[in-house]
Amino acid sequence: MSAPTTTTGPLSSAAHARHVAGLTPVLTARDVSIEYEVSPPVRAVQDVSLTLHRGEILGLAGESGCGKSTLAYGLNRLLKPPAILRSGEVTFHDADGTDLDVVSLDGDALRAFRWDKVSMVFQGAMNSLNPVISVYAQLEDVLLTHRPNLTKPERRERCAELLRLVGVDPSRLDAYAHELSGGMRQRVMIAMAMALEPQVMIMDEPTTALDVVVQRGILRELMLLREKFGFAVVFITHDLPLLLEISDRIAVMRAGRIVELDTAEQIYAAAQHEYTQKLLGSFPSLLGDFSYDDGATA
Repeated sequence: MSAPTTTTGPLSSAAHARHVAGLTPVLTARDVSIEYEVSPPVRAVQDVSLTLHRGEILGLAGESGCGKSTLAYGLNRLLKPPAILRSGEVTFHDADGTDLDVVSLDGDALRAFRWDKVSMVFQGAMNSLNPVISVYAQLEDVLLTHRPNLTKPERRERCAELLRLVGVDPSRLDAYAHELSGGMRQRVMIAMAMALEPQVMIMDEPTTALDVVVQRGILRELMLLREKFGFAVVFITHDLPLLLEISDRIAVMRAGRIVELDTAEQIYAAAQHEYTQKLLGSFPSLLGDFSYDDGATA
């Protein structure tokens, strides 16, 4: 597929402008560019500007290698060499009315920001749990670092509450990763991301490698938790039909740039960018024609 003609910004619609007019920003990225310092250098993210609003689910779609995960790591200051944020601003608009310049944070300030203000469920999260320590020890570690005033019984109860929230029996607190199914491990990772009640949760392909029944259950839990706690979600996946179902807005990424940004309804009904249209057309219809061996069409 040939790269589309570069535009001055993502394609959008009047409906999108009306949709965001009354919303409150929680995270704003302006002209973010991220490069991998290899030979030759790779410009993985190029001049991306994006605003996430309180309580919304913003889908980030695109093929593998387009820069989705790199952008997510940049928003959360998790980039590691050879990746480097070359330019741009990332601002977190806290619920207390203050703005945090995320790019300038370091040391204790950066440590306090991560997980407390913005948390992340990583790609391949099913394999992210430490195999030699219990679920409880891993959940408790977040609380020990960020909520040191909690007593041990309070930490235990909070961990049990987190498992209940994501639909896992608290008796699994003392289990190890290998004793959990894939869906349960994924739910534990979501519980860990919710431990400090962040205002933003970034989910990088959180349902990859799960069967559709388990995927559906986890997405249902996510929607309920979002409604209950009001956090905003950046949901990253190459599965555009999935995003059409769960997202309020969708940003389509191609070759390191956001090429289209609109409401889920507008993306489905009237996608403007050629690449978005091809993504939508790449999924077969369940009601489509099929051919018999004799060439006849049913």
